[in-house]
Amino acid sequence: MFERTTEKGSVWVTLKHSSDKSKVQRNKMKTCGEKIEYRCLVRATDGKKTISTLVGPKDHQRFQASYATILKARMTALRKRERKDKRKAADSDKKEDSKIRSTASKTTN
Repeated sequence: MFERTTEKGSVWVTLKHSSDKSKVQRNKMKTCGEKIEYRCLVRATDGKKTISTLVGPKDHQRFQASYATILKARMTALRKRERKDKRKAADSDKKEDSKIRSTASKTTN
C-alpha cells in the first residue's frame, strides 16, 4: 500500500481500542469478575484498498516496533514545508493588520 502511494497519494492509518465481545457479553464478564482482554484494531486504507488487523496485548510491543520500522522506511516521499523567515512573517503580519485597520476606518467615516 505504501509502495503504490510513494509518488502520489496518501495512506490513512487508524488505531482503535476494541474488544471482540459485544457490550452485553462484556457487562456479563464484568459482573462475574472475569478480566476483559482489549485489543487494538488497526486499519489502513489508500482510498481503494483497505486492510485491518487486531493486535493483542501480547503482540503489542512487537507490532509497534515493526510498524515504526515500516513508517520510517516508507516516509521518504515526504517533502519539507517551505516556511517564511520569522522576521519576514512578523513584518508581513503587521502590514496586513495596518491595511485592515486603515480600510476599516475609511468605511466607518
